[in-house]
Amino acid sequence: MRLLLIHPSALMYSEIFLRLEPLGLERVAGAARESGHEVRVIDLQTESHTALKRLMESFRPEAIGVSLNYLANIPEAIEIAQAAKRRLPGVFVFFGGHSVSFVADDVLEQADGAVDAVARGEGEAAIGPLLDAARDGGLSSVPGAVTLEGRGPAPTMLHSIDSPRPARDLLRHRRRYFIGELDPCASIEFTRGCPWDCSFCSAWTFYGRSYRKASPQVAAEEMASIRERNVFIVDDVAFIRPEHGDGIAAELERRRIRKSYYLETRADVLLRNREIFERWSRLGLKYMFLGMEAIDAEGLDLYRKRISPDENFHALETARKLGITVAINLIVDPAWDRERFRIVREFALSVPEIVHLTVMTPYPGTEIWHTEARKLTTRDYRLFDIQHAVVPTTLPLDEFYRELVRTQSVINRKHLGLRTAFGAARVLAANLARGQTNFARMLWRFNRVYNPARQMADHGRPVRFELPLPRHLEVEDRRQLYIHTKPAPKGRDDAAARNPETLPE
Repeated sequence: MRLLLIHPSALMYSEIFLRLEPLGLERVAGAARESGHEVRVIDLQTESHTALKRLMESFRPEAIGVSLNYLANIPEAIEIAQAAKRRLPGVFVFFGGHSVSFVADDVLEQADGAVDAVARGEGEAAIGPLLDAARDGGLSSVPGAVTLEGRGPAPTMLHSIDSPRPARDLLRHRRRYFIGELDPCASIEFTRGCPWDCSFCSAWTFYGRSYRKASPQVAAEEMASIRERNVFIVDDVAFIRPEHGDGIAAELERRRIRKSYYLETRADVLLRNREIFERWSRLGLKYMFLGMEAIDAEGLDLYRKRISPDENFHALETARKLGITVAINLIVDPAWDRERFRIVREFALSVPEIVHLTVMTPYPGTEIWHTEARKLTTRDYRLFDIQHAVVPTTLPLDEFYRELVRTQSVINRKHLGLRTAFGAARVLAANLARGQTNFARMLWRFNRVYNPARQMADHGRPVRFELPLPRHLEVEDRRQLYIHTKPAPKGRDDAAARNPETLPE
């Protein structure tokens, strides 16, 4: 079967700070190829809708899959599906990905026949059976499949994430992926899942708090196959298991692989496994993303981070000593007033780390989607991008956006102003010498992309497709929230909440 896989356009945040390789879609493409299908991939982060139209006409796909890891892309995906049905009568259209797994039934209804199925759960496991059923019939028997007629069996999980290998050769514009000054930048996955249960996050509900590791040998083989000199490790929390990080490091050292790395982890994991991060800093680990989320104990408790402010600040000090540049994320609560924004600005200017701000957003799949008491002020999918407020703000909305943009602008000037111009210029010159312009464009686009007038105007756009209303759910048994479930002995979930690293793999 001729299969076309599509990644939607970039969101607001990724217009500036990063544009990541669609690794999940590449892995699905690899699985489909292994099943004997002819596959093409197009990423609308780097290509236009005109290019998509040309590809549809030349390739004439028999099946089209759209990756929906982000809610904000759902309206675009439905419009792509509608256009595909008009252009290619009889084509099988399906959606898959993290976010759409939580709203599959609603999206199918909104698409009004333009989408034949939604594949909930891990796409690598679903793609072969789904395409077989699209050709031969029997969609209702495919694990994870949802159609207007109903749901198939529960989604299945990969036993091992060692395979399939991502089909990186199918992307035409690999040099357009970057994260900050790491330009260009590929992506790789060492582990999948997260054993913690932060209330604002849906990684743990998607994977059912499971945690799986790639074998060090396979991880190193894949790293050796990556042409780019910079690599983003996409794990939700890197190096939870120190022996695993050590094993991959040993394989990379044995193969004499040298690259620059960026990863995400938690402060408590960094403190507990400092030796691993020190070893990786010698291998080329330059940047680390720490989701601090809040600078006080009250905020950390609200988001159930299971960590203290002291641990967070100790982790920052540890990273500095290791020579690793840290990017901090703080969650902006729409309840913030001018004073709270001022306090955050003072904090951000008092530390050498890069600080990013994201707006608290109750997403389907998160616990706060079911428990957040504040009513949504909008259900426009496009505003659920962690850059817009979707619950009531204490400040008037336009003033909230002015404070938000002002705070982020002050932070950005700290890193990209005159004091750091020389360092940025050196990096910029090196990238330009290699023909890489992504980082250069990032430096000059902030004021055009981030401005209160644009964010306010986004709320006034006509809305065709809306999120379903939140359903209040008592979540004493959090397994009700899971996409993937694994049988657990009685009491295991409560014990794991106290010590997430005790979870089985």
